[in-house]
Amino acid sequence: MFSLLRCGPGRLTPQQAHQRTSDGKAVLLDVRETPEWQAGHAPGALHLPLSRLTAGASLPASAQDRPVVAICRSGHRSQQAAKLLAGRGIEAADVTGGMTAWAREGLPVTGQGGGSGVIA
Repeated sequence: MFSLLRCGPGRLTPQQAHQRTSDGKAVLLDVRETPEWQAGHAPGALHLPLSRLTAGASLPASAQDRPVVAICRSGHRSQQAAKLLAGRGIEAADVTGGMTAWAREGLPVTGQGGGSGVIA
C-alpha cells in the first residue's frame, strides 16, 4: 500500500492520507500532544503522542495489524513516529506538512466537542 523504501517509511500528501485513511485501508495516528489534539484533529484519527510512542507505548488496539499514517502539526514529529513504527515492523508513512497542510487543503478538522477545530 505504501511505498516503503529501504531507507524508511513513505510520505503522503494530506490528500493521499485522507483517501487512504477515510476508506479504512489505514489508520490516521495523530502524534501531537493532548492540548494540540483537543484544539483540532482529523475526524476518525487516533491519538497517541510521540512522547508516549518513544517511551514504548503500544499502538491503540484499533490500529493493531493495520498500516499507520502518522500526522502532527508540521510533519516533523510524524516523520519521527513513522520511522519509529517502521523500526517496529509496522507499515507506516507520515503526512508532509502535517495538520497545517491538512487544514490548508480544506480537509476536515474537528474539535474536542465535535465542532470545528483549529490547528494548535
